[in-house]
Amino acid sequence: MDTKLLKTFIAVVDCGSMAAAARFLNITPAGVAQQIRTLEHQIGSPLIRRSGRTVMVTEAGVRILDRARSVIRNVEDLRSMAIDDSIGGELRLGACNTALTGILPDILGRFVKRFPRISVTIEPGLSVDLHHLVESDQLDAAFVLQAPFKLYKKCRWQLLKEEPLIVLAPKSMEGIDPHELLATQPFIRYDRNLWGGSLAEKYLNEVEIVPNERCELAGLNAIAVMIDRGLGISLVPDWAKPWPEGLNLTRIALPIASEPRRIGVVWSRSSIRSRLLEAFIDEAKNTDFIID
Repeated sequence: MDTKLLKTFIAVVDCGSMAAAARFLNITPAGVAQQIRTLEHQIGSPLIRRSGRTVMVTEAGVRILDRARSVIRNVEDLRSMAIDDSIGGELRLGACNTALTGILPDILGRFVKRFPRISVTIEPGLSVDLHHLVESDQLDAAFVLQAPFKLYKKCRWQLLKEEPLIVLAPKSMEGIDPHELLATQPFIRYDRNLWGGSLAEKYLNEVEIVPNERCELAGLNAIAVMIDRGLGISLVPDWAKPWPEGLNLTRIALPIASEPRRIGVVWSRSSIRSRLLEAFIDEAKNTDFIID
């Protein structure tokens, strides 16, 4: 069986449609459909059922999905095991949104220049989901927020950057007491269900400020744009650039120390890519982002 067929099946399931899988795999939708039919013929059972523009996985498809992912990982692992003494092979990384556009590009750019034989796949997602993917060996490492729970024993964590909480406000409010702003201005809340948002909520409770909440958002860039448009102020981590261009904002430090949002890398010590991972973690540690 051609493992390419299994990769196509997994892509269709993960993407939710033939068209989306085709874009992801850079082939035509007809090519995706043909590969799925070929795989179904070899398996001897339907795996995908169309439902309008989306697809549904059949019971047979659900039964083989985890094993198909395992087969693909094992094939990729064979390539890594066959690499000679030079650093090379495939590295499977995850990255939360802040790291994806902030610290990861610089680290990865330097790393691939040092070790041009590596290939990298990057899985974007929420920190909580990426932690679990590292724990289950679906990812070798992930750039994530520090977890509020104890790590699985086979995982390690390296802090790279701390982001203190700040009051983000229009430039015209520069110099005003931050607690006064939090107590009086319309408040755009950073989603409390996110780890960074929960830190802001904790601070507000500690200083006993109940803000005049206007809305609650999960995206920091979106919050910044809304503040620039005069919709309110916010309490957010002082996140890494790039920020949206053309914003006229002020970042005001808090008068009372607060717990910062911490960004770092978590990795699995059981990965067969240990030499590659070790070199990559060293590159991440030797950056300007490291906090001693």
